[in-house]
Amino acid sequence: MSSPSSLPDLAAVCGRFPFSGRFVDGRSHGSGHINDTYAVSFDQEGCRRRYVLQRINTRVFKDVDALMENIARVCAHAARRVAADGGPDAARRALTLVPTRDGAPFWRDAEGGSWRAYDFIEGATSFDKIESPAQARVAAQAFGEFQRLLADLPAPRLRETIPHFHDTRRRFDNLERSARADAAGRAAAAAAEIGFARSREALVDSLLGLQASGAIPERITHNDTKLNNVMLDDATGKALCIIDLDTVMPGLALYDFGDMARSATNAAAEDEADLSLVRMQMPVFAALVEGYRAGAGPLLNAAEVANLALAGRVITFEIGIRFLTDFLDGDIYFKTRRPTHNLDRARNQFALLRSMEEQRAAMESLCA
Repeated sequence: MSSPSSLPDLAAVCGRFPFSGRFVDGRSHGSGHINDTYAVSFDQEGCRRRYVLQRINTRVFKDVDALMENIARVCAHAARRVAADGGPDAARRALTLVPTRDGAPFWRDAEGGSWRAYDFIEGATSFDKIESPAQARVAAQAFGEFQRLLADLPAPRLRETIPHFHDTRRRFDNLERSARADAAGRAAAAAAEIGFARSREALVDSLLGLQASGAIPERITHNDTKLNNVMLDDATGKALCIIDLDTVMPGLALYDFGDMARSATNAAAEDEADLSLVRMQMPVFAALVEGYRAGAGPLLNAAEVANLALAGRVITFEIGIRFLTDFLDGDIYFKTRRPTHNLDRARNQFALLRSMEEQRAAMESLCA
């Protein structure tokens, strides 16, 4: 967390949004790798009201107008669907984007920083690590329901906020280029990991091939389906709302499930350097399959269901080569806290992939 002295002038930024009451304070919030996120508090006649304020990482999201167009459309559609479905707590079941005083979805400051605001979802918590199969089931069901919620989003097609985001072939080719260029002089330190990636190249085109054949269709997907992007109600433990919509765009349902399998089944944190602690937990994977299929319902076709286990291996491999590529490039994408952070992350993902490979038959039997 940033120290108070290093924080931007959050009160001034808040002045660009129609928050009522007196600004009280602001502090860093959450554990995201990409954007700068703050919780800001206002005193509204003796009652505290909080909002989430974010400075968008424009090195990653280069077309902020497209990004925020997507988010505004998705938030509005989700709110309409939640309201139409009825049920309690509608205000907490869809993320609410707060427009600027000028009615725009974000504000650009004098230095070119892009800021947006959301209502803070009170009485709910996101977790960085799955604590039980039951929690995994709830989160997976929420992501399945999120896909189903957006299946009827009216045209036009959502913009691709990060083009080719899950193009695993392109990610692999980027790794090869970075290994050859060795811009940061780190290729020798990662020689074993580069070799591991090359030995699994057959995974690269598997999901793309299913799409090209027409077996699996394009859908609207979240593309960052970690548990910490699901808000769980503090009182009931039930899923309330999906957050972090930066990468909601056209994609494959298997991308979303694959990233859930990658992030939720690992017995260790994704940057754990002690690889003996890394393993794929079968009870958690079984819960993910059950919850996701329940949430998505009839949206999924037979080929999507049959390839859920494959998706876990592909996305684990893809994220591993992304961490490895960033390490070779000098840590220009993911936030790091130590010189080998991205290399540790890559090694971790590759160890998880090995564990999935060892348990492949059992995983696939759950997706029959």
